Amino acid sequence: MSEDRIEDRPEVRTPVTLLTGFLGSGKTTLLNRALKHPDMARTAVIINEFGEVGLDHLLATKSDDTIVVLDNGCLCCTVFGDLVGTLNRLYHAREHNEIPTFDHVVIETSGLADPQPVLQAFLSEPTMEGLYRVGSVIATFDAVNGPGTLDHHMESVRQAALADHILVTKLDMMEPEAAEVRFAEVTARLRQLNPAAVILRADDPSVDAIGLLRRPGFDPARGGEAARSWLNAEAYEPHDTGHVHDEHCGHDHHDHNHERHSHDDSIASFCLTRDEPSSREALQLLLAALEKNLGPNLLRVKGLVNVIEEPGRPAVLQGAQHLLHNLTWLDRWPDDDHRTRIVFITQGMPREDLEELVSLLDRVATRTAAARARGEAARAEAERAEAEAGRGEG
Repeated sequence: MSEDRIEDRPEVRTPVTLLTGFLGSGKTTLLNRALKHPDMARTAVIINEFGEVGLDHLLATKSDDTIVVLDNGCLCCTVFGDLVGTLNRLYHAREHNEIPTFDHVVIETSGLADPQPVLQAFLSEPTMEGLYRVGSVIATFDAVNGPGTLDHHMESVRQAALADHILVTKLDMMEPEAAEVRFAEVTARLRQLNPAAVILRADDPSVDAIGLLRRPGFDPARGGEAARSWLNAEAYEPHDTGHVHDEHCGHDHHDHNHERHSHDDSIASFCLTRDEPSSREALQLLLAALEKNLGPNLLRVKGLVNVIEEPGRPAVLQGAQHLLHNLTWLDRWPDDDHRTRIVFITQGMPREDLEELVSLLDRVATRTAAARARGEAARAEAERAEAEAGRGEG
């Protein structure tokens, strides 16, 4: 895996929001409302071919075979299998002034879709890495039918596990007291799957759902608070279960005593922390092992890594499945915590196995480095002895 320096690469990428959610969870209602909202100007919306939004019923000011320009300035197009091609067409059409400019992209997935292949597209295609970046993943979750959906559909579980924000819908269909109870119940279960997600009520008037779609998310390349918030390692630390969940807190799901669910149990979300810096060789061994061995079991990984050979400059690690971004480096740590922290979201891969893997690779790298040092010392000693022998013969 190659690596590049963030400071050497200008940030010109357009932020992307991925909107996901199971069938009937309110995703269509949110997107239909967004497509008519003035705040969605300068936004390109890409709708999956199996999506539930019908562009034919929307008022448009301009259209061609692939792109529709709505009267609020929002651009829409439909994906027919080739998401990367669609994103490339949008980019080049914008660069050639063939369409109104846009500074944000929203991608809607079908209700039955696993969002990971979309995330993976931004890792597997070199052009995507240079033009776009995933800013956030938003999942709509049906408070009425959602718990049953989690029980029977793994796609719904993965949608919740990969989300940065979860918007709980249909609470307005219940009596206020019942809605409070149900929100607490679904929040507790969603926290088991995803300790770091911001869980919001769609019926809360203070929640700007349209603004969420336009939210650029945290780009770790900016360093500082953006990198710290992007990692959000604190969300995976055990907390007292008696406090209120908000945007700045999260739970390790192993600390909860809730009813267990088979699909939920296959998902693990955790943060591995190491006090001592790792060698560059140990990091490369870890990356190779993740790419080769975890495959589809690695839903998402992101981290800041303290590398011995780069003091004061953490490596930014992020990826999914067997595809990892090229390593990038921050100019400085975002805060006083210089420990290595790597967040994993896995399926069928428990925390203990990954902890053992990381420790093993550290030991292998340490022993390899020691053996290499001994070999180099032996060669140097042999060269010195040979040189002395040559001088003696002279």
